[in-house]
Formats: sequence, structure tokens, C-alpha cells
Amino acid sequence: MKKASSILLSVLLIALCAVPAFAETEQTFGGYEHVFIVGVDGAGRFFREVDTPNFDRIFAEGAVDYTARTETVTVSAQNWGSILKGVSYLRHLHTNPSIANIEQDSSTRYPSIFTYARRAFPDAELSSYVHWGPINHGIIETDINVNKVSVGDDAELTDVICDYFNNGASPKLFFCHFDGVDEAGHDKGSNSAEYREQIMAVDGYIGRIYDTLEANGLMENGLFIVVSDHGHMTLGGHFGWTARETNTTVAVKGKTVIPGATMDSDTRNRDVSAIALYALGIERPDYMSSRVPGNLFKDVEGEKRNIKCDLIDAITARFTWIFTVLTQWI
Repeated sequence: MKKASSILLSVLLIALCAVPAFAETEQTFGGYEHVFIVGVDGAGRFFREVDTPNFDRIFAEGAVDYTARTETVTVSAQNWGSILKGVSYLRHLHTNPSIANIEQDSSTRYPSIFTYARRAFPDAELSSYVHWGPINHGIIETDINVNKVSVGDDAELTDVICDYFNNGASPKLFFCHFDGVDEAGHDKGSNSAEYREQIMAVDGYIGRIYDTLEANGLMENGLFIVVSDHGHMTLGGHFGWTARETNTTVAVKGKTVIPGATMDSDTRNRDVSAIALYALGIERPDYMSSRVPGNLFKDVEGEKRNIKCDLIDAITARFTWIFTVLTQWI
């Protein structure tokens, strides 16, 4: 009887000691009230090659990958479509001309993460503030009550965004897009002073937005993401498979992100959609090939990519990756 009592007492003591440990573990799935995505067109991997004090301080305790892969077609519409929809460009079929001339609605076969957020949170505030207007009507659906603003200047756009949050906005999902870096990349190339100056400028915009979120208490339970669609060649432009074009930045900051981590080597910029849905507690549809990378969240080992969803793209991506490695010094 005494032996049984001792065993029971030991079990109770273990259970009582374990409660605080479990209580302190924050679960990532559904663990965030807000997700903020900052898209920087054309910046590629170059945040690590330019003086970016704001980016560095924000993500010093976040997870960053400067070699995340783009879509195999390094063009804006193909990549922003995949970043916001979690599938290969071979599925969503967006191109720069097509999104400039359509109005996307939620009946599309591959809706954006905004549609899934609206379905999960019918009354939530959802917002998209962009420099490049076609994202707001050609990729993000027009029939799901997303607060959309288009401003054709990065500095002015930043002012509008900061005013939006300072006036009490609290969106469940927020996306913004800057275009000045891409414009400089096309005009002068990724080795130019103008290109680097634009990255430094957008670093200031990112810092202002993040600080505004913090000042309004939105980062206490918010996930902050910076992502780029593609980079630029030395002499300007993008469409190929060089490292300057296909290596890009994905950076994540939040309460359950591993401080100072580098995401696993299979990270792609389209994984932002899976990260956002996961953080908000929204089940990801089976057709998505977007995934939550390893070495990102404290409680997640990382998922395997469902290459069956986008098999042709997966095969093509492997061949383009080999080309990138062989030409990485170009």
C-alpha cells in the first residue's frame, strides 16, 4: 500500500512540475492575431549586401534566408502570385500583362491567402497597400472586402501605411508592396549605386512600418515578414536563372520564431503563404506546394514539400538550381 502511495505521489509531483513547462510553450498554429507581409520588388538577396540597419535590428532575433528560391520564371507577377497563393506559377498562370487586365475574384481555382483569411475570419479587417496596382486587382480578389490602396511612390506609400496604423487599424492580414528597388534594378543593375541606395531607402520604410506596429501594440501578437520576388542581373533586368535573380530574401520575426535562425535550404518565397496561414491557424488546402520551413518556429520541425502538387515545377526547379550553382559568380 505504501509502495502504491509513493508511486502515486511521484506521478502527481511529476505532473505538477510539468504544468509550468507546458504552459510556457507557445504553439505556433493559430498563435498569432496578425500577420504583416512587406513585399520588396526586385530586392532579391541584396539585403545582406547593403547597409540595412533597420532590417538587421528587426531580424536580429528573427529567422532569415537570403537564398530562398524564386519561381523558375523570375518575373514579378509569377512570383507575387505564388507568394500570395502558395502554388507554382504554372498553376495560377499570372503574368505581368494578365494581372494588369483582369479583376480576380474568389471563385478562382487558386485563391490568395486573403480569401482563406476571409473565410476563417468573416468580420476581420484585411488590407493591401501597394505601389504596383495590378497586385490589388489581378492577384488579390476583388469580392472579399479587402481594404485596398495603391500609391505610386514608396515614400508616400509609407506615410499612408503609418497613418493607417496610427489611426487605430488592426488588420488580421496585411500586405504591402514597394517598387522603387525594382525600378532602379531595371534602370541601373544590381551593382549600381542607385540600386543600393533604393535598398537603403526601403530599409528605412521597413523600419518606420515596424516601429509603428510596435508603438501601437500590434507586434505583441503579430508576425512580421519581409519577402522579395526576385533580384536583378549586374547590368539590370531579370528573367533568367542566375543567383542574382533567383536567390531572394525571406525574413520572419515573431514571438515563436527561433532567434537568429536561418531557414532550411529548401525555402522558397512562395512559402510565405504557408507561414501566414499557419500563424493565423488556417488549414492549408492540399493543392498548395507552399510549406512551413524548418528552423523557423520553435515548435515546428519543418514540413516536407508536397512536390506532387507541382511536379513539373519541382523538376524544372531542380534543373534551374543546378544552373544557378554553376553560374553563381555571374
